[in-house]
Parts: sequence; C-alpha cells; structure tokens
Amino acid sequence: MKFTCLLTFLFLFGGCVDSPKQQVKETMDAVALFDSPTGEHAGLPHLFKGGDENLYMSWVETEGDKATLKFSQLQGDQWSEPEVIASGDNWFINWADYPIMAVDSAGNMIAHFPAKSGPDTYAYDVNVVIKPTGAADWSEPFVLHGDGTQTEHGFVSMLPQNDGSFRVTWLDGRHTGGSEGDHDHGGDGAMTLRTALVNLEGEIVEETELDHRVCDCCQTGMARSTTTEYVVYRDRSEHEIRDMYFVSNTGLGWSKPERIAEDNWHIAGCPVNGPRIASYEDALAVAWFTAADGEPKVKLAFSADGISFEEPILIDNTQPLGRLDIVMLDQNTAVISWLDNDDSTMIRYRMVKRSGEMSPAQVVAMTSESRSSGFPQMELLNGALYFAWTVSDGEEFRIEMARIAI
Repeated sequence: MKFTCLLTFLFLFGGCVDSPKQQVKETMDAVALFDSPTGEHAGLPHLFKGGDENLYMSWVETEGDKATLKFSQLQGDQWSEPEVIASGDNWFINWADYPIMAVDSAGNMIAHFPAKSGPDTYAYDVNVVIKPTGAADWSEPFVLHGDGTQTEHGFVSMLPQNDGSFRVTWLDGRHTGGSEGDHDHGGDGAMTLRTALVNLEGEIVEETELDHRVCDCCQTGMARSTTTEYVVYRDRSEHEIRDMYFVSNTGLGWSKPERIAEDNWHIAGCPVNGPRIASYEDALAVAWFTAADGEPKVKLAFSADGISFEEPILIDNTQPLGRLDIVMLDQNTAVISWLDNDDSTMIRYRMVKRSGEMSPAQVVAMTSESRSSGFPQMELLNGALYFAWTVSDGEEFRIEMARIAI
C-alpha cells in the first residue's frame, strides 16, 4: 500500500515545466526540508537503511586537522544523539572517497575511514572499526588489507551477512606503485577490485580479487537478492574503455566480470562517477553516468533474474553530472537521483519503470557542481524518500536533508 501511494505521489507531482527555475518553484512544495543531526563543519553524508530496517546516517565533522566520523539513527521523526565512531588527524579527507558504515539485522555495526599510510598524496589505507550489538564502544581501528603497500585503497562498499559478518569490497592499488601529486590513474600497474569478509572479532577472511584491472577512483556498489550478492563497478580495459561491470556470488564462488551495457566510453582518466545498485527480491536495478562520444548521460538498466541486464533506459541527457543514487520500490520500479547542470545545478529524481515509462524529473534542491557538494544521498523508508547532501558556503560546510513524505 505504501509503495502504491509513493508511485501515485511521484506521478501527481510530475507536471511539465518550462525551465529548471520554474520547476524548482513548482516542486519544492512537495519536498519538505528535514532536520539534520549534524553539527558544524559537517560533510560527506552516507544515508542508508540497515538490516534492522532503520534509517541511519554517518558523516564527517572537521576541526583544523582533526576529522571525526559520527552517526545517528532516525527514531520516528527525530534523530538520535550523534555518536562518535572514530577520529584522527591523519585521515585522507576526500570528496569522492568518503567513509561509510553498515548495520545488520541484529544491530551489529561496521564502519570504515581512509587514513594516510605514507607521504604520497594517494597513499592511504582502509581502516575498519566494528561495534557488536550491546558493546559500549567501537573497536580499535584495523587495516582491511594485508599488502602493506603505501598505495591507494578505498571506495568501499559494505553488505551485512546472515552470520554477524560483513562483506566488504574496495579498490586496491597494491600494484600501482603509488603516485605523488595529481592522481595518475594507475601508476605503474592497474587498480584492482577486491573483497573480503570481516567478522565481529575483527578477523578478515576469504579475501579475493574480483577484477585485476578497474577504474581507479569510481565508487563501487553492492546489493543482495534472495540468493545472490552483487558488486557493481566501473571497469578499465587495456584500450581505456570504462564501462559498467558486475560480479556475483551465489555462495559457490564469484563469477567472472560481465559488462552491464556497451557504452564504449573511451576516457584516459577516471571520471570519479561510480554506479549504484538496488535490489528487490530477485530483481536488480543499476544506474550510472557515462559521457561516451562526448555526450553526458544518466542511464538505468533492470535485471529480472540477476543474471543478465536489459537494454539501458536513458534517464537524462541534458547536462547531467552523475553522482547518483537509486532505490527500488518493487520488482519493476526504481527511483533514481542525480546531479543535473542544465542551466543551474540541482539534485533531481524521477521514478522509472522497467517498461521504460518514467515520471518527469523533479527537483529536490539547488546545489553546486563543485567537488565540495559531494555525492547526494537518497534512501527509502516506510513509503518516504529521504535525501542528504552537502552545502558549502566558502570554507564552511553543512549537511541539509529533505523528505518526500506520503
């Protein structure tokens, strides 16, 4: 019933408009600003629904050289008192590779943050902390990967398992040789995609390389169907084609990498725009940004069986910047959000059906195309869409939120 109401809501507010500025006026009444639990100098939000079906948000607050990772849980219409996860003065604070956390159905928690491992600009490790249900404090940080190289490690995804452990996937630069100054997109070797299980004792098991050559600084994504877990990412061929790929695991081992769609985007550098994936029972939806042939586009592809993906649906080809998110309402319907730079920069969303039918794009908020605006977040809870994004005023940062309630 709640899903039906949400679909109706999106169509009702999908009237045609003449320009983005007019659209802001006509749609902002449908978007209610929502109180954020964050303090001053806050950015890098990560908004997600835990395995316990509660809504959480983590973020980073900075003061001088010190960075502090915090989180809060939505309880009714109020956020809980923010809790400190970890803090330090040697973190690698980056607009695209931000800390995230995950919560399983029992309330066990895991989080990560990037911390410097050497003097080179992109020499940093994935540091992990855990908090089992009932524990008073978070664990001491430990490094996820055991290669010991002072190279880039990051762009993490996390997925709770059914036994108290968490699947963690990351980009691993152990073969790149590191880099100084500007990111050289690979150094001496290729960035790899790796995964491992982390249990509540802090043990790291079943570390596996999923792909030996991937794009260097695009986010990864993870989701689970009723029987299978999936990882999506941007690949990197020897000819610099950087399209969307996925691997899957039914419990019998990981599949070989498969391309989701043939964009054939040739680019000799990382676009810093990873894919997003959502699941509903056995169905999947993957959204991504591409600029093949110099034409920026946002696309979405459905999979009814989790084995193959259908022909991509074009979501936006005006002037999108990507930085997207996605949720599924049912097996045939998804909602996608992204940054659009058509006339003005704005966070937009629209509902898309597997048939290709879609509601008109709606505006959540005006924002900036700058890196400081980060990657806006979207999540679905109890028939409402929640959004979180970073607003910067000069050197000041804050997180704003909105809710589209039914």
